[in-house]
Amino acid sequence: MSDWLLNLPVLWMGALILGAIYVCTAGLYLLITVLAVGERARAFKGISPGMLPPLALIFALLVGFLAAQVWNDTDRASTAVNREASALRAAVLLAAGFPGEPEARLRDLIRRYIQDAVTQEWPAMARRNATLAIAPARLAEALALALTLTPRSEGQIAAQREMVASLQNALEARRQRIILSGSSINWVKWTVLLVQAGLTLLTIAMVHSDNRAANRIILAIFATGVGAAVVLIASHSRPFTGEIAVRPTVLLQVMPEAGPAVASH
Repeated sequence: MSDWLLNLPVLWMGALILGAIYVCTAGLYLLITVLAVGERARAFKGISPGMLPPLALIFALLVGFLAAQVWNDTDRASTAVNREASALRAAVLLAAGFPGEPEARLRDLIRRYIQDAVTQEWPAMARRNATLAIAPARLAEALALALTLTPRSEGQIAAQREMVASLQNALEARRQRIILSGSSINWVKWTVLLVQAGLTLLTIAMVHSDNRAANRIILAIFATGVGAAVVLIASHSRPFTGEIAVRPTVLLQVMPEAGPAVASH
């Protein structure tokens, strides 16, 4: 689906998708109604209603598979962001083991990295053009700084080791979220889902072509179900795009304050 549709609020997205499906369903109903005369009417009535349950079941299975995919991607994206935030928070806390300039420098680098992630990477991920080709300069600098620290006690040795591990963990979590930002449902899956829905609607229209009132009711019910399923999948189809996308809230929560660290008493 196009980016502009997926970036709409869910209510507007739902209204447009349902409207398009209702229009297509109405066109299908009018076409079958016009064609259902003479021999064609008898041919339509000869179609067994037993075809409807298998068609509906196949559509339901497709919806289930696609829903499982998009929810899994969203859960993994949320987990990656939470993991990144936890690793950065741990690095900030461990930086207190090196008071003075090293701690202030590490806190500043992590703060600026989070700012860059929120203001630059999140919009790029929403557009699906974020890339791993360029390493995050602030985080790479923080890792280099942590590696060059000179520990003077056993506690600082342990703090340095854990800090390096936390920064590496943050880098890995960032890689994971950027990879997931490119995930989506490809056009083949969307086409198969919509074709299956169209075939089911067509069969309903033919089977009930002799009872127009019942035909309209059944078509409207199934079209609404199709629209709801498409909205459900579309609104979750890209983890970092749309109204219910994964947000950088947890990263902002762990962002160190600007300026030197204040010692606690």
